[in-house]
Amino acid sequence: MWPALLVLAVLVLLPVGVGAATVPLMLCVIGCGFFFWRDRHKWVPDGGLRLACVLFACYWLSALISAFDSIAPGKSWSTVSGLVRFLPFAIFACLGLRDARLWPRITLAIGAILALWLLDAWVQAFTGYGISGASDPDRLSGIFGAGNLKLGPVLAVLSPFVLAAARERFGRAGLVVAFVFALVPILLAGERSGWLMYALVVLAFVWREARSPLRFAGWSSAAAALSALPIFIALHASPAFEARVDRSLRALQGTEVAVDYASSGRSMHIWPTALRMVEAHPVNGVGVRAFRYAYARYAATGDTFANADPDEGALHAHQIVLEVLSETGAIGLALWIAGFAFAWRAWRRADTDSRARAWAPALALAVMTFPLNTHLAFYSAWWGLVFWWLLALYCAALYARRDA
Repeated sequence: MWPALLVLAVLVLLPVGVGAATVPLMLCVIGCGFFFWRDRHKWVPDGGLRLACVLFACYWLSALISAFDSIAPGKSWSTVSGLVRFLPFAIFACLGLRDARLWPRITLAIGAILALWLLDAWVQAFTGYGISGASDPDRLSGIFGAGNLKLGPVLAVLSPFVLAAARERFGRAGLVVAFVFALVPILLAGERSGWLMYALVVLAFVWREARSPLRFAGWSSAAAALSALPIFIALHASPAFEARVDRSLRALQGTEVAVDYASSGRSMHIWPTALRMVEAHPVNGVGVRAFRYAYARYAATGDTFANADPDEGALHAHQIVLEVLSETGAIGLALWIAGFAFAWRAWRRADTDSRARAWAPALALAVMTFPLNTHLAFYSAWWGLVFWWLLALYCAALYARRDA
């Protein structure tokens, strides 16, 4: 179980910070070397290892190619070098978690960790305080603390593990309880991207249970009705949540100003600036993680983000397609699309048991990269770590076997 414990430790230490979570990750990198040495005379790469290497190549080569003429070469090259650690980590996960009999316990353990985060968020919602201290005054900050408002997106992305563990352990009744248990903290965390991702997760689970369009429509309506009461209570109990909803609904007015207000300035400032970067650097972009340094050069007159310090203004494009295009260009986007194709082909070729094992990380990755949403930066140290933690689990689960 020690490889599983090291992989789980990355998740456990994630709220402490990327530096703390990197410690078990680097131990996994060392463990990868141990596995290679131990099996040096009989080592044969399996499907999980090949998939991990291909997906890493698509991810890393996009960054590498963009760095050669980056607007901020120091930042880009340091990013490229830092990303290298994700490959041995993914290989370690594939080698250490290749026993299919481990996976029910791994999914349950991840679900239990997230259940503790959710419980802490509930306590903080009622008392104003949790493990990390006082909540942010405007949004529920939970285990991550008031200075790191990532609770909503993280809970939404990782919610498939909570729902899958509850479904496996307690049946459909457990699934319903877990749905509501995760819903309220995600709502109060105040991130609209998290709301959308959680809605997609719930719809995927409803379809998995229904298996027919008619039942899917009926159960989706039941899920919406079940959500109505928590949403109604949150609207009346949290002025910050009510203001966030009102801001989101402003987009329904259809005017350019209303849409820009609802998107927090992204639609009229950040996204058009990202498109101008794409027009100026269509082949390999402005350089991975160089968006903030290039922003002032391509921003329109009067753009308030352009007047901010590079470390405080528009740090990234806030949208996965625009991030990849603006920072790594058409080459980067083509490599990312190829990566999605390889991951999807592996899913399509897997048997039923393999898909069941990989269901939670696969769904988490699907909603994490859903293009019709806003996103955190996929080449950043923090969100990139979460992304590759999920990719490693996906590759390992899909190719685990019972005779390992």
